[in-house]
Amino acid sequence: MIRNILFDLGGVIMTIDQPQAVRRFKEIGLSDAETRLDPYTQKGIFGELEEGKIGAETFRLELSKIIGREVTHDECLYAWRGYCKEVPPRNLKALRQLRSEGYRLILLSNTNPYMMEWAMSSSFDGMGNSIDSYFDMSFRSYECGMMKPSRAFFQHVLDKSGIAAEETLFLDDGKANVESAAELGIKPFLTLNGEDWTNEIYNYLR
Repeated sequence: MIRNILFDLGGVIMTIDQPQAVRRFKEIGLSDAETRLDPYTQKGIFGELEEGKIGAETFRLELSKIIGREVTHDECLYAWRGYCKEVPPRNLKALRQLRSEGYRLILLSNTNPYMMEWAMSSSFDGMGNSIDSYFDMSFRSYECGMMKPSRAFFQHVLDKSGIAAEETLFLDDGKANVESAAELGIKPFLTLNGEDWTNEIYNYLR
């Protein structure tokens, strides 16, 4: 029986707009943004930021060196926020419903301080609530020092939250991520970016 549901953020809770992120980073001066940004797992200073190897300020300074001018914190925030196309209300409604039905909801995301500065603010859902109000626990890559699809990240979540793999469902839009989780016995649900999963999820919960 499924008692716990792990949710990815980008591509599941919010719809990812990779081209918009590339445009915004180009706008602030990163001319080769399309070769540096990835929709699933970042590399270079972008990956180091999401894995917690560097903080937001170090990222800003390093990005400034690459671009060749001083980039502000707000510019970094603006560029990273380009990844978010929308947060569909149906997804938020489904999260509320699932919690009311007794499921334990846990956020598991490859993300960074800039994205979470927005997500953890009252502007996240347009109704004055942060993303934390929708989940029982959150595991963010830059805080945990690990990134999906590392099996160690999923094992960390199981250990710290005290949940059983066989009682857990995981929604993610990355094939490598759900496959890694499945190796530990977590039930995988591969979604598509922006796809309406709110009804289909019950096929996995039955």
